[in-house]
Amino acid sequence: MAQKKQGFPEENEIVLCTVKKILPHGIFVSLDEYESKEGLIHISEISPGRVRNIRDFVKEGKRIVCKILRMSRERNHIDLSLRRVNQAQRINKNTEYKQEQKAEKILEVTGKELKLPLEDLYKKVGDKLIENYGSLYNGFEEMSENNDLLKDLNLDKKIESTLLKFIKERIKKREIKLSASLTLSSINSKGIEIIKATLKALEDKHSNIKIKYIGAPKYQLTLIADNYKIAEKQLTNIQQEGFKLMKNQGVFKLERNDKKHT
Repeated sequence: MAQKKQGFPEENEIVLCTVKKILPHGIFVSLDEYESKEGLIHISEISPGRVRNIRDFVKEGKRIVCKILRMSRERNHIDLSLRRVNQAQRINKNTEYKQEQKAEKILEVTGKELKLPLEDLYKKVGDKLIENYGSLYNGFEEMSENNDLLKDLNLDKKIESTLLKFIKERIKKREIKLSASLTLSSINSKGIEIIKATLKALEDKHSNIKIKYIGAPKYQLTLIADNYKIAEKQLTNIQQEGFKLMKNQGVFKLERNDKKHT
């Protein structure tokens, strides 16, 4: 990334590093997100078990996720740990890095189209977004959902329109997926037809849902929407509509399952 943080990281911070040099009792790494910062991982902080050969775990040039243990600003010294980073932290950090690369690419193509240096766009856009949203990607993601936020930067109209174009092209809106268990049954002589008609009516009306047969009388419903509020309201509507469609002809029940991002 062209834009690096100034100063020192915080203790216990999870950071992205590149292995620079392997010694018999430790590893020297550069802190990729910080300007001119290097640190040391002692051999005891590489793996929970005994480490006989450091090269079994890392090699020069490899990018690794570490945790800041101690710092001395006076000596410009940073101690890090590899073994104290769990799998979730490792995944999250690598995801953040890829997202920030993607966001910086948006600035690059914007600058290329407008013939503006990347450094100028960081001053006009990037630095403000990092300050307000914590990262360039977070800022662009918010703007992809609310275009008016871009106006708060008071940019030249040409920069604003070009930047928005690439944000829309390259950053998808966050979507929410909700799932629910459906129970449909009927003792009517035409019960199967009634159930099929009910499910078809719901899918025809709600294009963003899918209903999958699990095994009588169970069905699985999945719904994708822009946000939780819309999704929750739609599930409530589906519950009411299904009940009305099956009224006096059978049973319709909807039980919500866990919700998650897509």
